[in-house]
Amino acid sequence: MYAGRGTIRTEMATLIYLDNAATTRPHPSVVDAMAYALTEAFGNPSSLHGVGIAAERVVTAAREAVAASLGVAPAEIVFTSGGTEANNLAVVGAARAARGPAPSEATRRRHLVVSAIEHASVRTPARELTADGFEVTELPVDAEGRISAADLAGALRPETAVVSIMAVNNEIGTVQPLQDLAGVMRAHRAAGGRAVLHVDAVQAWGKIPLQPARLGIDLLSISGHKVHGPKGIGALYVRRGVRLAALQRGGDQEHALRPGTENVPGIAGLGAAARLILADGHAAAAEVAGLVHRLRDQLRRIDDIRVNTPQTGAAPHILNVSFPGARGETLLHRLEMDGIYVSTGSACHAHRPEPSHVLVAIGRSPDEAMSSLRFSLSRFTTEAEIEAAASAVAAAVADLRALAR
Repeated sequence: MYAGRGTIRTEMATLIYLDNAATTRPHPSVVDAMAYALTEAFGNPSSLHGVGIAAERVVTAAREAVAASLGVAPAEIVFTSGGTEANNLAVVGAARAARGPAPSEATRRRHLVVSAIEHASVRTPARELTADGFEVTELPVDAEGRISAADLAGALRPETAVVSIMAVNNEIGTVQPLQDLAGVMRAHRAAGGRAVLHVDAVQAWGKIPLQPARLGIDLLSISGHKVHGPKGIGALYVRRGVRLAALQRGGDQEHALRPGTENVPGIAGLGAAARLILADGHAAAAEVAGLVHRLRDQLRRIDDIRVNTPQTGAAPHILNVSFPGARGETLLHRLEMDGIYVSTGSACHAHRPEPSHVLVAIGRSPDEAMSSLRFSLSRFTTEAEIEAAASAVAAAVADLRALAR
């Protein structure tokens, strides 16, 4: 059960949860919305009777809330099972739509551009498209994990079909210069190019301002469980007029792009999370940013560390730090003994004993990458938790370094 504002009391101990980039604690309003959908509006939204209509109203209200949080039209929101499915639908769906319905009818638009620090749900499908004859260009990043607009401009070709750039990096928190990159895409289109711009905004939604329509973003992915919503639900913004090839068949739901009976409880929870963002998202993000700065200052008291998250131009909730002389995985488990929960990077690759591709891409050595921890905060994190975590990290690093010596 929950105890207090940020700590969670289990049968074992009171823990301090600082792994919110992996997943967040559901907000009570989200739980209430899902409970209503499970117990009251439990019908199939496609059914014509009253119980079905009640479920359809839940879906419609959630779609409107998600759209409002992004400043787009409700008809441009497609519900998915989460950020990974949304990214796959965007990258693969847009690439296949550009290629044509069959290889014999293929056009020259068989080129993709992604960054070197994309999430696996973008990098993997992009690379797998090479089996269908696509070529992939991976853009380098600077020492802070940022893409150059000039590099993007140089990578674009007449045959480029899709450009996919994440808004906020999930490991180090770098915010990409979306306005500059979108400007490059506008120039590309003015010169006759037809590439669509996809943005993975899973770590950005609710953390930084997002107005995809104003920027000229064509496709944008979000996920519920990163913003105190439920797991197993997300959405893809699809700008009106953008063509996608569906990855599944068998129904007309979600404009036939995501067929199958809708996950009404999940959608209800996503809508509730969107309403939280609309109500106080800016204030909550600002408060979290203050706590991250405090944690950064506290950790800098430890000798010989390297902060991997940029001082400026970073999302408010993520802080990635390397502690040379203390292996990240060992440090993680040492902190867990003190009831403090952090991560070594992306939860999608937590069990792979290899350096983070993100940290390697920004110039960190394999040893520095393997000694890193990611601290990620939420609206439930407290100042007392930050103080306790910083003290515990300092003690744990000292202990592990002494053992290593």
